[in-house]
Order: sequence, then structure tokens, then C-alpha cells
Amino acid sequence: MEVLPVPAPRSRIEVPDDPRDLPGDFAHRHQVETRFSDTDAMGHVNNASYLTYVEIARLAYYEAVTGRPLPLWTHGAQEGMILAELRITYRNPAFYGETISIETRVDRIGRTSFSMVHRLTAPESRYGPARLIAVADSVLVSYDYRAECPIAVPDDWRAAMEAFEGRALGCPAHVGWPAPRRPATRRTAGRSRPRSGRRSRSR
Repeated sequence: MEVLPVPAPRSRIEVPDDPRDLPGDFAHRHQVETRFSDTDAMGHVNNASYLTYVEIARLAYYEAVTGRPLPLWTHGAQEGMILAELRITYRNPAFYGETISIETRVDRIGRTSFSMVHRLTAPESRYGPARLIAVADSVLVSYDYRAECPIAVPDDWRAAMEAFEGRALGCPAHVGWPAPRRPATRRTAGRSRPRSGRRSRSR
């Protein structure tokens, strides 16, 4: 019998208000110390380094929820998950030697994918007060490595994430995203429209 994780204590690191900050509390927190190699010629942590920080936190979240490492094709796993989309908004710079906290939660589980949000903050240091560094959201797809196609999110993954988050995570498609365009139903018989707005003139 599989033992589900107990709901994780939810918390939130307080920093000065920012209009782009994410609301709500988070069930998971992971800390990363910035390395010298993470910085660039501008003297602060390079923008690409934050993608790695989010990846580290994402894997730590999975291991905290399931109690096992992420299943990888290179390690013989047939099914796992792949990153389909990642968006990040930068708010303040971070610097060498600072400790970045990445708060993570799952906000939605669909049929073949689930969405995570991430909040990166830095504590008060010689570089200034505590501050929001960046916010990010990502979409992960449950994937069959052998067939090379998406598959339904396994029931044990879904149950473990909902137990860890302490709430149901299903929601209608496209929540938080632009709704898909509906195909036009009105047709004009016998008339065709030019593809561009410029009319051709015959001389």
C-alpha cells in the first residue's frame, strides 16, 4: 500500500511589496547559494542562471513529494516528465555569495500536464534589503520516452502532489491562459478576401 505524503506546512517569505509578486503560500522551499560562475560581466547573477535554480527546485519538489528521484530515460525509466514551457520575470538582481530561496507549488494538474509556479527571493545582505528576485511558471508534461508522446499524468503522481499541497489541483483547461480562438462560422459565399490588407491595382 502506497503511503501518501502528509500536507506540507505552507509558508511565505516576506519581502517588500512588488506588483509582479505571486500571491499565496507555498508548500516547498529550496535554497541555492549563488556561485561565482553564475555571475556575468555586469557583476550580478546572469539571467540564464535562474533557469538552473528553478530546475534544481523543481527536481527537489518532485523528490520531496514522491520520496524518490526523478525517473530518467538515461537511467532506464520508460515514463517520466519533460519541461514544455517556462516563463520568468526578473525583478531585482542577485549577487555572488547570496542565498536564493525558491518557493514552489503546483497550481494545476490537467490530463497530461501540470503547472508549477516559483518565487525567488533573497534575504537582507550587504547588497541591500530582502527582495523579490524573480517569479516563474512552468508546464511539465507526463511523457512516454519510448513512444515519444505525452501520456496521462499517473494517478500516483496526481495523488502525491495533491496530498503534499493539501488540496485538489484539477481545473478546466486554459485557466490562467488565453482561451483558444473559436473558428469563424460565418462565411461569405462567392467572395474571397485578399490575405493582406493591400489591394493590388491593375494598370
